[in-house]
Amino acid sequence: MLDDFLARAVLGAVGVALAAAPLGVFVVWRRMAYFGDATAHAAILGVALALAFELPIFAGTLAVAVVVAFMVAKLTGRGFGADMILGVASHSALAIGLVAVAFAQGPRLDLQAYLFGDILAVGKADLAVIWGGAAAVFALIAWRWRALLMATVSEDLAWASGGNPDREGRILMLALAIVVAVAIKVVGALLIGALLIIPAAAARPFARTPEQMVLGAMGLGCLASLGGLWGAWEWDTPAGPSIVCAAAILFALSLIAKGGRGA
Repeated sequence: MLDDFLARAVLGAVGVALAAAPLGVFVVWRRMAYFGDATAHAAILGVALALAFELPIFAGTLAVAVVVAFMVAKLTGRGFGADMILGVASHSALAIGLVAVAFAQGPRLDLQAYLFGDILAVGKADLAVIWGGAAAVFALIAWRWRALLMATVSEDLAWASGGNPDREGRILMLALAIVVAVAIKVVGALLIGALLIIPAAAARPFARTPEQMVLGAMGLGCLASLGGLWGAWEWDTPAGPSIVCAAAILFALSLIAKGGRGA
C-alpha cells in the first residue's frame, strides 16, 4: 500500500492532523497563533541550513524552530511587547530563510513545496518522520497534560500548587517545533499555523471538556485533510492549500451549527 503515492499522501495528511490537534487546542486557549506563525516561518531558514550543510530537512527545521521559539520566549516581557517581538521574528525569519534558500543550489530545491507543501511527494521516510513526530507530540502532551492545563487556566494557581508554568511553556514550544518540522512537507511553512488553529477553533464551541476539544480537533483535522486531498484530486488544486480550505469550511459550518443551536 505504501508504494501508492495517494495512500502515502493520505497517511501523511492524517498523521500531521493528529499531531497538530492536541497542540492546536493549547495554541487556541493560550492565544499563541502569532507564536505558531513565527515558529513556522522560521522553518524556511531551517530548510536553507539543512540544504547548505547536507542535513535532513527535518533536522534543520526542527533545530531552527526550537531556537526561534525559545528566543522569542526569552525576549517577550523584557521591555518589548509580545506582538512586536513575534512580528519581527516571524517576518525576519521568513525573509532571511527565503534569501538563504536562494543561495542553495541543486536539484533538491523546490521553494514552493516548502512554502505550500508537496504532500503528493511524501515518501516512506517522510511517513516515518511524520508519525514519529506525532507520537512524540502525543507523548509530551500526555506526560504533562494536567500540568499544562493548570498553567493554561491560571499561572498563579499553577505556581501555588507546586507547578512551573515556565517549564510547561517550554514543553509547548518544543511540541510546536516538532509539529512544524513534520508538517512542512504536507502543508508548507505558510499554512502550518492554519492547520494548528482552525480544527481546534471549529471544535471549541461543541466541547464541554478539554479532552473533548482535543478529540474534536483530531476528528475535524483528519476530515479536513481527507476532504482537502479529495478536492485536490477532483479539481487539480494544490493539496496543502486545499486541506486548509477544507478546514476553513468546517469552521464556517461549526459557526453556523452553533448559531442554530443558540437560536
